[in-house]
Amino acid sequence: MHDKTPQNAPGFYDHGQLVAVLTTQPLDRFLDYKAPEGGCHLGAFVEVPLGPRKVLGVVWGPGQGDYDRSKIRSVIRVLDIAPMRQEMQIFLEKCGSYTMTPLHAMLRLATRAPGLGDAPSMRKVYRRGAGEPPRMTDARRRVIAAAEELGGLSLTLNELAEAAGVTASVVKGLLPSGAILEDASPRDTGFPLLDPDHGGKELTPDQSAGALALAEGQQRQSYETVLLKGVTGSGKTEVYLEAVAEALRQGRQALVLLPEIALSAEFLTRLEARFGAKPAEWHSGVTMTERRRVFKMVAQGQAQVVVGARSALFLPFMNLGLIVVDEEHDTSYKQEDGVLYNARDMAVLRASILGAQVVLASATPSLESWANAESGKYKRVELKSRYGVAVLPQMRTIDMRPEKLKSDRWISTVLQAAVRDRMAKGEQALLFLNRRGYAPVTLCRACGQQIACDHCDARLVEHRFQKRLVCHQCGESKPIPTVCPHCEAEDRLAPVGPGVERLAEEVQALFPEARVAVLSSDLFGTARELKDQILKIAQGAADIIIGTQLVAKGHNFPNLTLVGVIDADLGLQGSDLRAAERTFQLMRQVAGRAGRAEKPGVALLQTYQPEHPVIRGILAGDEEAFWTAEADERRMAQMPPFGRLAGIILSGEDLGQVFELGNALARNDGPLRQVGAQVLGPAPAPIARVRGRHRVRLLVKAPRQVALQPALRDWLHPVRLTADLRLAVDIDPQSFF
Repeated sequence: MHDKTPQNAPGFYDHGQLVAVLTTQPLDRFLDYKAPEGGCHLGAFVEVPLGPRKVLGVVWGPGQGDYDRSKIRSVIRVLDIAPMRQEMQIFLEKCGSYTMTPLHAMLRLATRAPGLGDAPSMRKVYRRGAGEPPRMTDARRRVIAAAEELGGLSLTLNELAEAAGVTASVVKGLLPSGAILEDASPRDTGFPLLDPDHGGKELTPDQSAGALALAEGQQRQSYETVLLKGVTGSGKTEVYLEAVAEALRQGRQALVLLPEIALSAEFLTRLEARFGAKPAEWHSGVTMTERRRVFKMVAQGQAQVVVGARSALFLPFMNLGLIVVDEEHDTSYKQEDGVLYNARDMAVLRASILGAQVVLASATPSLESWANAESGKYKRVELKSRYGVAVLPQMRTIDMRPEKLKSDRWISTVLQAAVRDRMAKGEQALLFLNRRGYAPVTLCRACGQQIACDHCDARLVEHRFQKRLVCHQCGESKPIPTVCPHCEAEDRLAPVGPGVERLAEEVQALFPEARVAVLSSDLFGTARELKDQILKIAQGAADIIIGTQLVAKGHNFPNLTLVGVIDADLGLQGSDLRAAERTFQLMRQVAGRAGRAEKPGVALLQTYQPEHPVIRGILAGDEEAFWTAEADERRMAQMPPFGRLAGIILSGEDLGQVFELGNALARNDGPLRQVGAQVLGPAPAPIARVRGRHRVRLLVKAPRQVALQPALRDWLHPVRLTADLRLAVDIDPQSFF
């Protein structure tokens, strides 16, 4: 065993030669093994003995031999998977070094597919045969027609039955006659070839110029990052799909990252229309079998395009030439547990290693990307007008201070009238409130206590549709009580503040004739149910849509012409350094849902602070002025992207011990002071207890040019944690909960 990273000498290791293997086990070092009979290549996925267990590992390089050779065991077997490419090894090492994540955890992130060591499995598939059934029925005729229409493709039983609109027994009934044939086929098969020239749309001059710039970058086959900035509805997707098409022509693979799983169904259909076949798909909603297939086919180059969530960035691409980060500003690209990384930033890192192109697409880019484009580090392609006849929505505020609403009402008379006007025209209205559930707080009017989570420093949120109180930190839930748990007073519990469910209740009272749809991630059991609801709304199945930030992410509702923001001030409270930026982005994105087709749209923002600089910036529509002002403030404060931050999160069951560790770290900050960094804290985290564990934060602030990670390693090296204490490092924190 050894701690030193081996030399990545490319080559083949003969039987008995020592190889260094990185396993997915929490050892944080390489292990020496003897190469198996038949030898193994650098990067080979292997099964190795570790104590009494067999574990997955990757041959990382030559062994060191600084261990009793007689005790070194042999690799059990080499798995039937394409070896990990050297660029992937380098990426995992650099990503781990930047995020201060142990390499074994990085490997675990890069092998999140089940059954990688399993032998290739078979499945039964069905296709049209030469026979004819002795008795023809309408159902049988549909099966034969479906099989013929699909041109000899081999389908699973369920796929063929679904295509024909029959039960599986009808398909099986055609087997004896040979009308349908049953074969065995490998389960992990390649994806259909995509045609870059299949279904391209006619582009506007604006779009054509952008598409040409991206295509030329692809043709150079060298690293570049491009910020594709375009107003909502400007057709950014069609522009970057031209870059995908050019990558296909160059024989290279492409990865498109999406921030929200609910976007994938509509997007996959769009890609199928553009390239003639569906791409590979990678996210938490994909079956385990399909995840293994995608992993293997990507490594063999038999999946040309992958559409996925942030973890798709760690797939073992054979020849990746393009990474698109759609809605690059979205906070969901930052993973907040386990390995703490930002997929947008790591996409740039991976592309720089590969010599690939990155396209960061957004109507409201992050300040980091905007600043990099301003400095010339990133190229910039801009789309300034909406596609076709669509025009940007008018944006106005509704000053809530003169409104005389009841305490349990939140929709102003002005917004009510606007909704009625749109309904009278047969158009849709969207009411936006970025709060899930029915009410964020449940208060006892007898004793004044708010019902809190038993395990977290957080208030339970009422979800009336589910008849539960839910903690949005740990997921704990309990039935809505009728008696106060503190003073036992009966029928004195009252919901305080609105969530989307409570807003829906108000809408149904104000507009009893309206068809109302609520879009919130917690109201749908599966991603498919959510996708189906979004499709129905787009087809006109609702008059009024009530939604959280889920509705701001790329959905296209052609008949939606009014957006009403119930509480435009919600994101302006608190001390988050990105509060103004995120409020600006969210309001502009939500407003952009209106008027995306022929009918012009209007966005109305209810606010008690119409003079607030962020609200005024949203209304002015001068995004460059907003970003410039926001950048100036951050620059003066030396905050990101003009300074560096790292969060240190300490947690434990004993608050005293957690603070003792935090204070010790703050006192012994010599390695940080040497590079000009300062330690702020320790202080209780805003949510100071989660799942029964107390949480304390320190914040390290440093000048932009400082190599912060080496100083952090020197600072944290002496720390010895007891069994209960945990310490996590968050480089470039996006949230401070």
